Amino acid sequence: MIRDLSPFFAPRSIAIVGAGERATSSGGAVMQMLQRAAYGGRVVPVNPKGGTIFGYEAVTGIGVIDPPVDLAVIVIRPDAILDAVAECADRGIRNLLVLPGGFAEAGPAGVARNTALLKLAADRGLTIAGPNCAGIVHLDPAWRFAATFLRALPPGAEANGLAFISQSGALAEEFVDKANARSLPLTSVVSVGNAMHLGVADYLAWLGERPEIGAALLYVESIEDHERFRAVARKVAAAKPVVALFGGRTAVGGRAASAHTGAIANDDAAIEAFCASCGIVRVTSLRRLLVAAKAFGRYPQGLGKRALILSNSGGPGVICADRAALEGLELDALPKAMADVLRQQLPAEASVANPIDLLADAREDRFGMTFDAAMNHAAADYDMVLMIHVVPFMVDAGPVIAKLAALAPGARLPLMHSMMGTLPGKAEWFAAMERAGVPMFNDVEEMAEAAGLLALYPALREAARNGTLRDTLPSGVFHDRKRQEA
Repeated sequence: MIRDLSPFFAPRSIAIVGAGERATSSGGAVMQMLQRAAYGGRVVPVNPKGGTIFGYEAVTGIGVIDPPVDLAVIVIRPDAILDAVAECADRGIRNLLVLPGGFAEAGPAGVARNTALLKLAADRGLTIAGPNCAGIVHLDPAWRFAATFLRALPPGAEANGLAFISQSGALAEEFVDKANARSLPLTSVVSVGNAMHLGVADYLAWLGERPEIGAALLYVESIEDHERFRAVARKVAAAKPVVALFGGRTAVGGRAASAHTGAIANDDAAIEAFCASCGIVRVTSLRRLLVAAKAFGRYPQGLGKRALILSNSGGPGVICADRAALEGLELDALPKAMADVLRQQLPAEASVANPIDLLADAREDRFGMTFDAAMNHAAADYDMVLMIHVVPFMVDAGPVIAKLAALAPGARLPLMHSMMGTLPGKAEWFAAMERAGVPMFNDVEEMAEAAGLLALYPALREAARNGTLRDTLPSGVFHDRKRQEA
């Protein structure tokens, strides 16, 4: 069963228990982020002093909230949380997001508090997200929401947004920062925390069915029920990509993960097999997870393996070809019709092969002619075009970018583009290509990695749909009962 998590991602009313005016306090930070997200629902700050907080009329206690809200966000000291949760239950508030720590991760006193909160929730029919988490952000264009003390909001997206579900609040913060820096269409961010009731599988199951989400990205150290997680991942992967970074794949990292989330150590081969059995595109570094975000943010259904490299420089073309081959891409020879056109139109020194080398002095006319030749004579032979643009001192890159950006929307093949070297107009050039729908990369190897990750997904999707993914692991793998977050 999929839990209905709409009260946690799209509540129509919310109470902030512990709200304050000071933005550097937890309660003030949550209030500030709600406003920055342009949340359009009813907001009830709860503070014993009452008054006005961030423009909203505060109430002095939970018991006077009228009518009850869809979600209560708890941002008070740990020793007061049990009483606050009981008051929420008395007031008919059934969904709670508890941000502070001080529970299972906090020694004997925290364990006792955790046990008492679990019992209270069971007795009163409550659902608790967290505790010990950084909150939830969901920037659905139809209903924007953020209950978090992360420092910034992600960019969001009009469609096919990315969701990031993390067992590390610090990595959630980092992902938001990189999403803003790299124009990643990150829409939803979840800091899982101790996962008292809602774990990675619960969030993945709900977000996986959301039409505004095109791909799900995970940072995972421990899984409570690997069979359920696998069933959820397979269902989601049959429709949209699930990309995961599993922490703790080495002996040293495993010990660190055990201290962080209570994870049981797993070797790299076991993690690889588990991901394959789930239909997950696995990455092994945060850098690769961010590359995957760039790739699937633009092409959420993945791409085929046949790549054409179009370059104006030999060396970058060579290392791009090397990386593409290592990623499992196929660099087939140019079809005859395209090769004939290029031999007629390009300088004799140019390389009419795959990679194509237009030479360093290529301007917009040469780039444009080659682009057209690829679309007119090779669209059936390749699944993508990886473009490389080095900018020597004697060539003005602006007209080249303008030409490619004008041609890109009508392209018959998916495009990616990388620029290398000294780029005085980098921000403007990258923005122009991104506006034209072309993912931009700082180097050719990262672009080839992105293409390789995209090429992994179609086979996983078909296997998930056809029920041919293999159950290869013993029932105990990844099982643990202690989850916490720092």
